[in-house]
Amino acid sequence: MSQEPKRQPQMVDCASTVSFTLRELLVYFLRLGTLGFGGPIALAGHMQKDLVEERRWVSKQDYLEGLAFSQLSPGPLAAQLAMYLGWLRAGALGATLVGVAFILPSLLMVLVLAALYVHFGSLPWIQGMFYGIGAAVIAIIVRSAIKLVRTTVGKDWLLWTIFAALAITTAWTKSEIIWLFILCGAVAMLVKAPPVVPSRATSAMFVGGLGPLLTGIHGLASIATVGVLFLFFLKAGAFVFGSGLAIVPFLYGGVVAKFHWLTERQFVDAVAVAMITPGPVVITAAFIGYVVAGPVGALVAAWAVFAPPYFIVLFGAPYYRRFAQNRQVKAFVQGVTAAAVGAIAGAAYILARRSLVDLPTVLIGFVTLVILMFTKKIPEPLVILAAGAVGVFLHGKVG
Repeated sequence: MSQEPKRQPQMVDCASTVSFTLRELLVYFLRLGTLGFGGPIALAGHMQKDLVEERRWVSKQDYLEGLAFSQLSPGPLAAQLAMYLGWLRAGALGATLVGVAFILPSLLMVLVLAALYVHFGSLPWIQGMFYGIGAAVIAIIVRSAIKLVRTTVGKDWLLWTIFAALAITTAWTKSEIIWLFILCGAVAMLVKAPPVVPSRATSAMFVGGLGPLLTGIHGLASIATVGVLFLFFLKAGAFVFGSGLAIVPFLYGGVVAKFHWLTERQFVDAVAVAMITPGPVVITAAFIGYVVAGPVGALVAAWAVFAPPYFIVLFGAPYYRRFAQNRQVKAFVQGVTAAAVGAIAGAAYILARRSLVDLPTVLIGFVTLVILMFTKKIPEPLVILAAGAVGVFLHGKVG
């Protein structure tokens, strides 16, 4: 990557790109947010194919720098990459509008699904659908963990040790412990790239009428609950590294184990909704927020989980190239990412014990995993909906 000094966000490499308006960029991200399935890696791939290779709106160098920045930072990768590309085009305004255009379609879809779930979730066919979908979601989490192990851990013994330690810890404690992530990053940095302390060491390395709108599945939520909801999802957006599914063990530890807002079955249903809707996976935050505290809870949770990556783009993007290639920073991120993958594996074990409850669900999960591992032409949402249809068919016999 280039090590040139900080530049103005509007300055895109015109020698290798064609001109475009902010409006055109917003229309593109509105479309991607409406139709883009497959998780963060697939969405990032769409951006490269559409914006770099076909339309040539963004240079390859700008795209790769944005991708590296998003991988180095906590929060949802695809949403942060979209905001970064918007920042390149029109600074803070571009990052803001692109973020809204990309997130809004999936947010609206999740609000509708959450409302239906809260009001009609007790219907037999709804229960049957999520009976099948829950098993398929476990398969998707397992498949994602396998892919992430291959791409992020590889044959590195240290990263394998970190992965195993976090997988066991997450499965044992049923929660994601943030300080362990930081510890894993520090250990990786000390082993892989021990910092050389100069003679002049510096310490600048780290810098009343709303009742219906607050009604969730357990009835009217208090303002205090909404406040806790906001702080919890703010923490999720600020400290979770890795794939979009890396947020799953963190959310489970708070939503189910600590605050008891959702049952384990409802939590798996929330993850399932994120899987069958386009856009970023962490939009599951809005579904959980709605179930806990109605529409207000959904909007508060969504804003909280996307706020940290948004502000990281605004304030961090102009400076990140100063440290992006730093050996210590890269080693720290490697350790944190391995820990995140381990947490995903631990969460898969926890959720599998609650979702694979009988032979039919085990078979649905196994078949889903085989399909996703050995075929690339069948979209994930289609597999999930098929599992839901099987669940509706079976539920009358097993429920």
